[in-house]
Amino acid sequence: MDKLVTLDHVSKHFHVGKGKNLVAVNDISLDIYKGETLGVVGESGCGKSTLGRVVMGIYPATSGKMLYNGKQVNLRHTKDRYVYSQKAQIIFQDPYASLNPRMTVGSIIAEGMEIHNMYDKEKRMQRVYELLETVGLNREHANRFPHEFSGGQRQRIGIARALAVEPEFIVCDEPISALDVSIQSQIINLLKDLQAEHGFTYMFIAHDLNIVKYISDRIAVMYLGNLVELADSDEIYAHTLHPYSQALLASVPIPDPDKEAQKESSVLSGDVPSPINPKPGCPFANRCKHATERCKMESPKLQEVRPGHFVACHLHK
Repeated sequence: MDKLVTLDHVSKHFHVGKGKNLVAVNDISLDIYKGETLGVVGESGCGKSTLGRVVMGIYPATSGKMLYNGKQVNLRHTKDRYVYSQKAQIIFQDPYASLNPRMTVGSIIAEGMEIHNMYDKEKRMQRVYELLETVGLNREHANRFPHEFSGGQRQRIGIARALAVEPEFIVCDEPISALDVSIQSQIINLLKDLQAEHGFTYMFIAHDLNIVKYISDRIAVMYLGNLVELADSDEIYAHTLHPYSQALLASVPIPDPDKEAQKESSVLSGDVPSPINPKPGCPFANRCKHATERCKMESPKLQEVRPGHFVACHLHK
């Protein structure tokens, strides 16, 4: 498969004063292939949304570089950012906060097309109507405002806005976490149908492992800003290697009460280390029952231990 997005040792630090830096994303290198869905999972605060925003250029990377279609992209450069913003779009977690309450739905969807000088005014509105129908809404909705819609409908508007400039790559930043369970499956199936029809490439960020497994071709597991495991979706579930990934999977409820009662408990002990000026060593060491002195002193490197299966852990070589 051809690479669409390549991250090369990308980090993002936030200065929090008095010589302290919060390390939100730490030295991440990975490839996203054309037409695939890369799921990014991890507990709250692990840096997955920050990574998505760095990929989109919303946050400038502190270090490292990003390639798109094999060419380096400098998102600090106005021209590069403008060109990239048509190829890559984002669907935000909160569908209400991400929509301008003073603009009609038609204006919200058409805004990207105006910025990129796509179509004339009449064709633009025709495209807005087409997009509304594509995401399961009606053309009459174009004249309404965001507050007149339900959460699921607002997220459909967010999806239509992302599709308006005909992107190749879409970052889905927890697009269903703010929605009712009954609506979540509708949005997930809509995203899958759109990908099948248009060949989109997704970076799908979530914390629900069942949903990530359903939609993703590969899964990247993050812990405290670090990429700790990366593999095909089925491979990660069948042969989970990193102790943190194992704990995440063990926390997924089994829909059979008897099997759930028999399931071995894997509650993690210890506290999550501070991401501010992190100490040397494996970030998971103080919560890992397999940790050795080496784990506390030396940070493990992400390495391929099975075909296509990468893990950052001293237990696996």
